[in-house]
Amino acid sequence: MTSTALNGASVLLLGATGGLGQALGEELAARKAALTLVGRDQQRLDQLTAAGPRLALDLRSPDACATALRTAVEHHGKVDVVINSVGVVAFGDVATLSTDVMEDLFMTNTFIPIMIATEAMNTLSTGGVIVNISGVIAEQNLPGMVAYGASKAAVRAFDEGLAREARRKGVRVLDARPPHTETGLAGRAIAGTAPKMGEGLKPATVARVICDAIESGATDLGSDAFVVSGN
Repeated sequence: MTSTALNGASVLLLGATGGLGQALGEELAARKAALTLVGRDQQRLDQLTAAGPRLALDLRSPDACATALRTAVEHHGKVDVVINSVGVVAFGDVATLSTDVMEDLFMTNTFIPIMIATEAMNTLSTGGVIVNISGVIAEQNLPGMVAYGASKAAVRAFDEGLAREARRKGVRVLDARPPHTETGLAGRAIAGTAPKMGEGLKPATVARVICDAIESGATDLGSDAFVVSGN
């Protein structure tokens, strides 16, 4: 696959107000990308430092996903890159897992990437890029996080198949699986309490590696790709 310069590229960033989303926005802005920023909370969107149109949307509906893509095209004339940084986490044994929590995990972590990709494949041109962040948990699931891990593993499996379909259109799909990152997500779990974890990567480090991969033409970004100096 060919490389994708971010300078001047129209980038739709979903989950822009999260810990990793904010770092991605800052990194993309430093590389002079033209951003469209999507989050669920308008107040938090207004506090972002990265420039670009801001949309408060609940992406758990196909209409909202379509609106996000349409808005990026309206403001920048096209969409070159879609980065999905939306996600929720839950902790606890399967025996304690409620149906509501399970549905929320899969709706947010799995269905949003699929619905966004559906819209993106009808919007992106040759050379376009879709980035989903499945995370290291998609490489090896862990006790106490099995439903969360399953929702992320489903994204990785989806990306694997989508990459083959998208290749026929000249669109690149990049599955990113960073190790534990200090985004604050674990402290905002929708259920359960996070176990003790070692110090994670800095969001800025992860954002830099992802943006480098977009520009280099990489087609997969496993956890070992994030073991870099300067964390």
